[in-house]
Amino acid sequence: MQSQDVAPRHALTSKNSGPVEVEQAEAALVEHYPRLVRIAYLVLPSSGGRSRRVLTAHALVQRALPRGRGQRSAIPAQASGGAGDPGYAFLRERVLRTALEAARPRKGLPRLSQLPPLLPQVWGLRLFPRSGGADELALDQRLSALSGPARAAYVLRGLEKLSDAEIRGLLTAAGVDDAGGALASANGVPTQPVLLSSAEFDPCLLQARPTDLMRRRQHTKAALAAAAALAVCGALLALPGDGWGPDGAAAPVYAENPSAEAALDPARLIRVSPVDWESAARTDFSVWPARGPLTGDTALLRRALAVWARPGATVRVSATPGTQTGGPAGPPQLLYAGQVDNARLVLLYDGLRIARYAEPVDGTQGAALDLARVDGATGAEANALVLGRSDGNVRYLTAPWVKKAASRDLTKPDAAATPLTLTDGITGPLGSPALRPGSCTSWTVLQLTDASGTELTTDLGELVPARLTAGRPGSAGAASGRAGLTAWAPFACSLQAERSAGVRSVNAWAFADQPLPDGSGAAGWVCTRAETWRGDGTAALAQFRTPGAAVGAAVARGTDARACGPRDPHVLAGVLWKSAAGHWYLLAAGDKDTASIQAGGGVTAAGQGQFLVARAEKGAQASLKGTLVDGTEVSGLR
Repeated sequence: MQSQDVAPRHALTSKNSGPVEVEQAEAALVEHYPRLVRIAYLVLPSSGGRSRRVLTAHALVQRALPRGRGQRSAIPAQASGGAGDPGYAFLRERVLRTALEAARPRKGLPRLSQLPPLLPQVWGLRLFPRSGGADELALDQRLSALSGPARAAYVLRGLEKLSDAEIRGLLTAAGVDDAGGALASANGVPTQPVLLSSAEFDPCLLQARPTDLMRRRQHTKAALAAAAALAVCGALLALPGDGWGPDGAAAPVYAENPSAEAALDPARLIRVSPVDWESAARTDFSVWPARGPLTGDTALLRRALAVWARPGATVRVSATPGTQTGGPAGPPQLLYAGQVDNARLVLLYDGLRIARYAEPVDGTQGAALDLARVDGATGAEANALVLGRSDGNVRYLTAPWVKKAASRDLTKPDAAATPLTLTDGITGPLGSPALRPGSCTSWTVLQLTDASGTELTTDLGELVPARLTAGRPGSAGAASGRAGLTAWAPFACSLQAERSAGVRSVNAWAFADQPLPDGSGAAGWVCTRAETWRGDGTAALAQFRTPGAAVGAAVARGTDARACGPRDPHVLAGVLWKSAAGHWYLLAAGDKDTASIQAGGGVTAAGQGQFLVARAEKGAQASLKGTLVDGTEVSGLR
């Protein structure tokens, strides 16, 4: 192999990690760009608005590479968060330094980082991250109350997983005088790494909205007048007192439409009687009564309707996949208006969607709007809605026909359910698996009982909890029975894969128990299938559990596949399994209607019936095909 001359490279030096090549820093910038921008975004103050904060974060990271030589970084290469990459450590320190400079009050001439970014610039659009829920809003408000160094300490601990000593050294290297005080202030906010990693704080996953289109078409004099009017309105909104204007955080009205204006009139909201559900032909959201102590607060209801119709640039908007975000076509139905924790909430229903409006009790910034599809929801699918999440817990508003509520650990089928209080349909707080960081050791679900029976639902990080069922597709029932709890217990943690996917229900079907070739017992095969509100995006997981194992393992997955569902209640899957004696086998199983199974590719074998066992090599890859008793061919999930 011929050697090639390599041009000398410029090197940056790091005090604790040695020289860092310019090319190495450039590679680290490209590889870790989203993480560096997230750090900058979280450290920057929120006072300048989300759009400017996004652009400033990108500008600071893009200026992180030094222009000259001899720059020094005091970050050890082995510090966590950069996988031991000294280039990443060097850039992180520079990003922190400039972000903290931007967060400091101006004294005299401003530094470059304190000026509006020259680049990048986007004309005619406002860019801001996707909105999260009430928990992300609460965390953002708590972080905004901290100093810049305290925010940096919180981010380095929760996002970068650094120790206190590493954080103190990094803050000192970034120019912080009182690193210990910053750490102490950060300790006052509970560490929530899952929220820090959410889309709410991702400046690389952005939404775009136009600036005022009508004003941009006017001549200069009219534009200045409009800007002055908006400035006056903004000053009035910032005055002490009630704070909120008539339309709250909504964008300015851009069209005069009688139908749209009628939909914004709180007096026209549909309010259902508390007893209507008792004589209704259907049990769905259309018969939920209006509940909550603030159903008579017309100012709050007006703000909720206006924000739904025209969310302003400061409103955090989120929607489940496939959900339209436009305003209601006519007056919606009021489900709830009240205060939960530190937010005033309004729940509305327009026949197809649930809208949850939330605004902080203190202040006029930080309104949130969450939307979710519920078309066709009835019975157990219309049993509960998420009111809010905080401190790792979730509260639900339940249907008027729900008589009892309880929490249950899905991983412990033999444990009794823990009763929950129900006050005007609102449950007491219960642990939310959607908010739990780290490895999964339990999965708390909501158990609701009405006149027709008991159902289980689970929080998957969205406005509408997902119903849990068990049994053969087409004839599955509630998962609250003994058989359903037993089927779900080893596979409860697999529900993590379905978070924030617009899931309507998840079914667990124990389709086979396969004898193992070494005589150690029978392995269980379960197929879990998640149905979505939008129809597409369904996910089927084939899961395998050996005898005595506490949990199962997902071995195959099908997306938008008909297998394991009502339209095709059949499934075929395989796994490479190592016996206690050290031998590798290909194990494959189908449901009871499977007549034969064939394997090809890395393993060639065939067998009659619903099981296939064949010796294999470690790492072998095989494709599976099966034939049903009626001659229909099925393919294995991959």
